[in-house]
Amino acid sequence: MAFIDLVKWNGNPDIAAWKFPSQELSNLTQLIVNESQEAFLVRGGVYEGPFGAGRHTLSTENLPLFRGLFGIPFGGETPFSAEVWFVNKVTNLSVLWGFPDPIQLQDPKWHVMLPVRAFGQYGYKISDSKKFLLKLVGTLSAFDSETLAGYFRGALTTRIKTEIANAIIKAETSVLEVATQLESLSLSLKSSLALDLDEYGVALTQFNIHSINVPESDPTVIKLKETLAKKAEMGILGFDYQQERSFDVLQTAAGNEGSAGGFMGAGIGIGAGLAVGGPLGAAFSKVGQQIEPAPKAATPASATSSAEDRIRILKELADLKNAGVISEEEFIAEKRRVLGQNA
Repeated sequence: MAFIDLVKWNGNPDIAAWKFPSQELSNLTQLIVNESQEAFLVRGGVYEGPFGAGRHTLSTENLPLFRGLFGIPFGGETPFSAEVWFVNKVTNLSVLWGFPDPIQLQDPKWHVMLPVRAFGQYGYKISDSKKFLLKLVGTLSAFDSETLAGYFRGALTTRIKTEIANAIIKAETSVLEVATQLESLSLSLKSSLALDLDEYGVALTQFNIHSINVPESDPTVIKLKETLAKKAEMGILGFDYQQERSFDVLQTAAGNEGSAGGFMGAGIGIGAGLAVGGPLGAAFSKVGQQIEPAPKAATPASATSSAEDRIRILKELADLKNAGVISEEEFIAEKRRVLGQNA
C-alpha cells in the first residue's frame, strides 16, 4: 500500500477551500501549510486542527483525536485514512454583485414609480475555518469565490434591495440624486450584511456600491427627465408652470382663424397679457400695444360683428378664463363688450 509522504496546497489562488485528492496518510506524512492558510484533518465528522503555517508531521503526538483511528504498524509506518482540507485565509476583493432585475420604487421627491438598479463589489475572507467547512463546504472537493457568491447572492440581493429602498425613502432623496450618498449607503450595508456572512465563518472586509441608477430606455424615466428639463428651462427664463400654460393657451388662441382680430378688437390682447403677470405679462403688454389697432369711435359690437364672430370670441374668452389667464370679472366685462351691453 502506497502512502502519501507530502501533503500541500495545489489549489487555485481564487479557491477558498480545497481538499487534498488522496486520503492515504501515515504518521510519517509531512503536512505543509503556507502563510495565510489553515489545514484540517477530517475523518468521520471529527476535525483535527487547525494546522497553521509551517511543516507538520502527522504523528500520534500531534493528532490526539485520531489516536484511536490508527491502524497496525506497517513497515515502520502507521497507516490511516483522513481527508486533508486547506482553507485560504487571503482576503478576496473581487466579488461583484448586482440586481438581476430592477426594483420598482416610488421616488420620494417626484412621486412616480421608477425601476431602480444597483451594482457594486465586495471583499471577504474566511474568519472561522472550521465553521466555514462545516456550514458551507460540506462534501464538495473545492469551494471558490464564484461558488461563495452564488451561496450568498439571494440573501445579499434581498438585503441590499431593502436597505437601498429604506435609505432613499427615509432621506426623501430622489433616485436621480442618490449618487451623492453612495459612500454612506455602502458603509451602512457593510455593517448589516456582515452579520449574515459571519454566521458561516466569513468576514465581509469591504462593500461598495458603484452605482444606483434607472434604465434610460424606461418610458417613465424618459418622461420624468423631459419634465425636469422643461422645469429647468422655465426657471432660467424666469417664469413658472402656470405662466407657461397661459402662454400656450394664448398661442393656441392666436393661431385660430380670425382670433387675433377678434381678441384685439375686443381688447383682450392687452388685458390677457396683463393678467399673466411678471416678465411674461410685461411682454404680452408690449405685444398688445404693438398690434392694438388705432382707436376708433365707439360702435356697438352688434353693429360690427356677426353673430358667428361673437360666439367664437365668447368661446375663446371662456377658454382663457378656464385656463386662469383672465379673471371672472374680466370675463364678464369682455362678454358685455362683445354683446354690446352696458357695463
